[in-house]
Amino acid sequence: MINTGIDRIPHKWLEEIINLSVERIVVVNREGMICYINSAYCEFLGTTVEDATGRDVREVIENTRMHIVAKTGKAELTSVQAINGSDMVANRYPLIVEGELVGALGTVMFRNPEEWWDYKRKIQPLLEELKYYKKKFENELKSKYTFGDLIGKSPSFLSAKNLAERISGSQSAVLLLGESGTGKELFAHAIHDNSTRASFPFVPINCASIPEHLLESELFGYDEGAFTGAKKGGRKGHFQVANYGTIFLDEIGDMPLSMQSKLLRVLQEKEIQRVGGQKSIPVDVRVIAATHRDLEKMVEEGKFRKDLYYRLNVIKIEIPPLRNRKEDIHLIANNLLKKLEKRFFQQGIELSEQVIEKLQQYTWQGNIRELENVLERAINVLDGKRIELIHLPLYLRDQDKETDFDLEYQVDKDVATNHTVQPLRKTLAHAEKQAILLALRETNGNKQEAAKLLEIGKTRFYEKCKMYEIK
Repeated sequence: MINTGIDRIPHKWLEEIINLSVERIVVVNREGMICYINSAYCEFLGTTVEDATGRDVREVIENTRMHIVAKTGKAELTSVQAINGSDMVANRYPLIVEGELVGALGTVMFRNPEEWWDYKRKIQPLLEELKYYKKKFENELKSKYTFGDLIGKSPSFLSAKNLAERISGSQSAVLLLGESGTGKELFAHAIHDNSTRASFPFVPINCASIPEHLLESELFGYDEGAFTGAKKGGRKGHFQVANYGTIFLDEIGDMPLSMQSKLLRVLQEKEIQRVGGQKSIPVDVRVIAATHRDLEKMVEEGKFRKDLYYRLNVIKIEIPPLRNRKEDIHLIANNLLKKLEKRFFQQGIELSEQVIEKLQQYTWQGNIRELENVLERAINVLDGKRIELIHLPLYLRDQDKETDFDLEYQVDKDVATNHTVQPLRKTLAHAEKQAILLALRETNGNKQEAAKLLEIGKTRFYEKCKMYEIK
């Protein structure tokens, strides 16, 4: 016979364990005679353990059904039973030992409905909070856009959209290329929504926004005790959360080289290993990556792994910038206005012909994101239902095909026509000045942005402007 260790626990201990584990308990045999009843139940009934034990349960407990359960073998759960003028909530279970019905067990969780309602009031807020976060979590892991949300009719855009639709049912990796603000994330959402994985999670990750020392644990998760402050029980990473679904790795060009090799292993082996963990966990995830960087150039410079590039570049989709989609600007602007109307609780906002013309003339370095910002700004200062030129920012309002700003920062073309050899110092200074003028023209006179384009510090840029008398 197997020694379970129960025989080593004193009878008094067992009785105390039972008293602590449940509030009130009674046990009867097949004839309905009380074999055991704890002191908590006796106190509620107004009797003692000695007086109740061995008696018919019907003599001790008012309105009991324990004798019935002991004969039928059918459990009765959360039954309301009146005892001593109050209604209590009781559970009755058949006792089956080695396949034979030997009696019944009864427990009382709440002496009256008031105790139940008090318990419910305490736990209900926790249940509601859990339900809220569960729903929020599920909603955030669903795709928010479809191909119907991708607006445009220009040939270059339609080519990209049609290709994305065709490959959405595939399981292959997708690489989305395009400038910031062109809608790469919308394409990723639409591809997932139109795929066989649509009912599973869509997990977007911005690789540039996560600190390098946290990126591995964010992507692959960690085991308990992996590092100081690690959550008890560990935590799932984004790849595990996205299992059977799609993971969108935005700004993949900003991923550190050390992480690129680990990502490559996941894509090749289709398994991850948590930080601090020893076992491999299989994952089935489709990867959609996106970047505004020139990955081929980064591969040549050794800044991006060639093997990872080819692993991601199975299906490449290039999304054209807005300045190459002039015919789409009106359509996109109207679509953005509908979205903004909901945010501002307005209806029927439209663009004047002059505004449409100005929007189509502009170069849109910030692409659709910049266009949305311009429209939002216009709605904020709008005093009617029609957006006019006066509601546009000054840099848009004053532009022409050749704007005053372009004339102010006109690049000197003498370099292209004057073949006179100049001293190297003078030639370099001239080239530096022209580079600054070009950057200022591209950023519409924004010196901070121009400094970023030239990849120099703001202070140094202002010093150069002063040196070359550029206002």
